[in-house]
Amino acid sequence: MTCATKTGPRMLVSGPGRTWLGSSGWTVTMRHRVKNDLHMARSKLGWHAQKPQCVFGKPNDHILLAPADRFWTTTRDRAVKLRMEETGPASEPPVTTHQLLWDAVQRFGNHPAMAVKRDGQWKTTTYLQFYKACRAAAKSFLRLGLERFHGVGILGNNSPEWFIANLGAIMAGGISAGIYTTSSADACRYVASNCEANILVVENHHQLEKILQVQDQLPHLKAIIQYSDALKVKRPNIYTCAEFMQLGSEIPDSELDDVIASQRVNQCCTLFYTSGTTGPPKGVMLSHDNITWLVKTYSKCCGLQEGEIHASYLPLSHVAAQFFDMWLPMCLGGATYFATRDAKKGSLVDTLKEVRPTVLLGVPRMWEKIQEHLVELESKLSPIPRSIDIQAGDLGLETILNSKNCNGSASAGDPSANDMVLKKILGDLGLDRAATVYTAGAPTRKETLEYFMKLNLPLMEVYGMSETSGPHTISVPSNYRLTSCGKALPGCRTKIHIPDRDGNGEVCFGGRHVFMGYLNMAEKTKQAFDGEGWLHSGDIGKFDQDGFLYLTGRIKELVITAGGKNIAPVPIENALKKEVPIISNAMLIGDERRFLSMLVTLKCTIDPNTLQPGDDLSPNVIQFCRRIGSKATRVSEVVKTKDPAIYRAIQEGLDRVNQRAASNAQRVQKWAILEKDFSLHGGELGPTMKMVRPFILKKYKSIIGEFYKVGSSLPTTKQ
Repeated sequence: MTCATKTGPRMLVSGPGRTWLGSSGWTVTMRHRVKNDLHMARSKLGWHAQKPQCVFGKPNDHILLAPADRFWTTTRDRAVKLRMEETGPASEPPVTTHQLLWDAVQRFGNHPAMAVKRDGQWKTTTYLQFYKACRAAAKSFLRLGLERFHGVGILGNNSPEWFIANLGAIMAGGISAGIYTTSSADACRYVASNCEANILVVENHHQLEKILQVQDQLPHLKAIIQYSDALKVKRPNIYTCAEFMQLGSEIPDSELDDVIASQRVNQCCTLFYTSGTTGPPKGVMLSHDNITWLVKTYSKCCGLQEGEIHASYLPLSHVAAQFFDMWLPMCLGGATYFATRDAKKGSLVDTLKEVRPTVLLGVPRMWEKIQEHLVELESKLSPIPRSIDIQAGDLGLETILNSKNCNGSASAGDPSANDMVLKKILGDLGLDRAATVYTAGAPTRKETLEYFMKLNLPLMEVYGMSETSGPHTISVPSNYRLTSCGKALPGCRTKIHIPDRDGNGEVCFGGRHVFMGYLNMAEKTKQAFDGEGWLHSGDIGKFDQDGFLYLTGRIKELVITAGGKNIAPVPIENALKKEVPIISNAMLIGDERRFLSMLVTLKCTIDPNTLQPGDDLSPNVIQFCRRIGSKATRVSEVVKTKDPAIYRAIQEGLDRVNQRAASNAQRVQKWAILEKDFSLHGGELGPTMKMVRPFILKKYKSIIGEFYKVGSSLPTTKQ
């Protein structure tokens, strides 16, 4: 394939017979030329001449739907009724995921679909090449014996191979299932067993070893493919990516076309597994229509343009990352650039500076880390530029907050100040082209939202669940409220279940994006829905007078004291972190207890190789310590000596929080500093960096027990 050559990360390095994803990737060679017209390419590929009616026919052909008598199921090969409406966005014709990709090929065939850096060079794959690679993978899956509605587990970091395996599995009639790279061997076994995986796709030897440990417990497993690094284990049915991509070369196109044509929009095509913090992980079953309807709806109202540049680094096993990195660009001809596998070790900024994405999704903790980094940079600026920066930021925030719609796109003060300082700071992070940035996975602190408003880069809150196929509500620059997660997407419905006198109640969802059910979990599925078909989120929220949704707590996180008081922990935890900025994490304790207590951790350095929190305090914490008279440099030193200055600062901050408490029952009476910060490696944080509260309660059981012992020496708050 021949394309024009450009400079920078968008460069298309191409030519007849050129491979596209590098020697370690799954490659497809294109030997014919394609200019503006894709007709020649489709003719040579031989898969468009006979268009199956159920895929390419009129969208309202009844053959698109498999028979179904209810809206939910727990069986992977059963269909569900679609939650379609007679008019409006929810009446849009359904399509399969294959048709979504095919439409992208027709519209954006020569455009870059994804890019990865291999051997120091960005290698780009167009939509047409991506499609053909997916078909080649699908044929190989069929050759390996992938059975209809059986799983294909994918265990690896973000990469083109991940995309190809995911789409190829669906094309071949299987069900794709992402597995978190941090999963233990037993967790991998659970997912593979639950979806009766025929094939597992792993990134490298490290991930392969996990599967080999449990292989004898997976009776449905037929093959394993390792797509990166050298294969160190030679066994039957373990393949390299190159071997795998050749396996299906003799499968006729007509055989794959028949499989694709047999797929229905109301059947399951992919699984997302929940974190399992309150029991075994639940396999969230999503249909073709769940995905395609939501992504089409989102793309129409989110304000994004064709050809946006996305940076992929959050785990694709999570619904938010997969939605924004894979499905959404497909609708708009966007290009996804993959960060390196060590992105979480600090290389992400390097990728961002090269790619300069126009769209970026992050979790609140990531934005907090960026904020901390920028604050540290600002502190090193000379007095004059720093005063310009502060002035520009304050003007920007004032303009935004005072505008009629709290419009995030308002001007951030003096343009010259922006040029001199703000643009440079954002450029140093690779965010100077980021017109739209999202925050999702958990509520974002008000201080963080305000900070990025000052940079004229307002964070757009997105709220949803795996069970809603991704986003349900969204903030957009023209319709924005600080700390709100926005309004429901067109065609999506939100209800507050049994609101209290302040309007707070459980947030419930309705719409075509609501999932099919939990795989093999009938009771859990029944518990998720009420008698009217509303999906219950477990989140507590309320609407303001303009219809903006605000999350105020979570049912499972509610602390119910021994006195029967219901207390939402997050507002108290966030209030303390605001008062005492050296605190990294705070967790409220008090369920069935006679008073509230709290575990806190201090901000510290992170080992770039292991991602484990270290003992050294972070530079900004050390600066804080010096200002209050402490000479501490390590967390262990603070805890061992009970550093008077630091303990006093925390206690005074907690006193201020307690003074604002609505009642005595909501005041924190005892607290302790832990010797290590929470982390993914330690198990205290989940994939989206939310605290795994049941695990923390168990891990620090002895310390928590000390809170409630008579005569405990732990810090006590005066009441």
